[in-house]
Amino acid sequence: MKRNPRKVRWTKAFRKAAGKEMTIDSTIEFEKRRNVPVRYDRDLMQTTIKAMKRVGEIKSRRERAFFKNRMAVSREKQRAHRKKSLEAVKSSVKLHEPVIVESPTSTKISEKIKVSAKSRSALVPGEGRSMGMDID
Repeated sequence: MKRNPRKVRWTKAFRKAAGKEMTIDSTIEFEKRRNVPVRYDRDLMQTTIKAMKRVGEIKSRRERAFFKNRMAVSREKQRAHRKKSLEAVKSSVKLHEPVIVESPTSTKISEKIKVSAKSRSALVPGEGRSMGMDID
C-alpha cells in the first residue's frame, strides 16, 4: 500500500512538514553524504572525528532549544487549561475548615509488651522442634 510520506506521522517528511523537527540548520549540511573518494590521511581522519563530535554537540544544543521553544506554546495552553479547570472545581465544591478536637488526655501512653523467650523460630536446630529428620 502506497502512502504519502507527509501524511504518515512517523516519517521525517511529516515531522519536518508539521514543524516538529528542525529543517533549516547548518549542522544538517554536515550530515549529507559525499560520494567523493578521499585518500586516507591520518590527520584528516582525526580532525574529521573531532569535527563530527563538535557538530553533534552543537546540533543537540540547537535541538534542545528548538524543542523548548516549541513546547513553550503548549505550556501556556496547559497552564490556561489547568487554571480554567481549577476555577470550575472551586466554584462547584465548597470546602469546610477542619475541626480540631482536643482530648483531655493528650499525653501518649506507652506500654511495654513482654515476649516470652520460648517463642523462637521452628527452624532453629536443637529446640526439639527441628525440621530435620533423626537418623539412628
